[in-house]
Amino acid sequence: MFSRRSHSIDPSTRQRSGRAGGSRKQRSFKDSTGVSKSNLKTSLSQKVDVLQLAAQQQQYQQQQLQQQSPPVGENLTSPVVTLVVGREQRIFAAHENVLAQSPYFAAACRGQILEAGSRRINLPEEEPDVLSSILEYLYKGDYYPRLIHSKRRNTWHLEDATYEDGTKSAVETMVISNGVCGAVLKDTVIYCTAAKYGLDELKSLALRKQGLQAGIQVGTILTSARYAYANTNDNDSKLRAHYLSLIIRCRDTFKRSGSMQAEMEMGGALFFDLFVALCNHCDDLATNAKKSPR
Repeated sequence: MFSRRSHSIDPSTRQRSGRAGGSRKQRSFKDSTGVSKSNLKTSLSQKVDVLQLAAQQQQYQQQQLQQQSPPVGENLTSPVVTLVVGREQRIFAAHENVLAQSPYFAAACRGQILEAGSRRINLPEEEPDVLSSILEYLYKGDYYPRLIHSKRRNTWHLEDATYEDGTKSAVETMVISNGVCGAVLKDTVIYCTAAKYGLDELKSLALRKQGLQAGIQVGTILTSARYAYANTNDNDSKLRAHYLSLIIRCRDTFKRSGSMQAEMEMGGALFFDLFVALCNHCDDLATNAKKSPR
């Protein structure tokens, strides 16, 4: 009947066709999201670079923290120095290399004010509670109440310094100073003492803690401000500016205070600076009022 035709295919032709088809498939290959292979490699490479950069930044921050923290571990084998503090002559002990973080104590440990034949430093004018906090800072990098960071709120607060109603405790931040009648904020005394001992980072820490306090009595603020003026140099304006700003912000409370009236009648550089600061504040308000549209 009909003869069946057979079509023969050249093997070389079949091989070329297979290669061509495979080539087309490679050129058109995409992943399930429609991203080409080359773009996918580029994206992955960029992600790897970002992760490496983040890891490097984290490592750098850790190194910075380690450099800022006092190198206590390696200093615990140094000789122990006895500190006799205050009128009550309370005894403290600290390692020489830990004390040497302060230029003042470093000079003392070299024998400038050490008693002959003993490792003993007399500090009759210092407050024991203040020196205890300074030693705690030299060993641990902070002092009680510590500065705590809340990651959830991205805010800072003082350790164990909050009542149930949300107000902050002022008890732990007060100290009675020999040079002033009345209570003086402990952080203010620490700031002034740190300035004498050459501990600039401790000064910054004490100033920052003062900005987190609340519920302090007007009289305590005023005596602390007067103490700050009496125990800081004229070119060290940060602590003084802190108190001037605080009084201006809370002026409604201060102008009704009998303590404020009594302090102003006593006079002093504090109140001239306060007058200048108030004048500048009024000038700023007038300037802003002119700039604002009506």
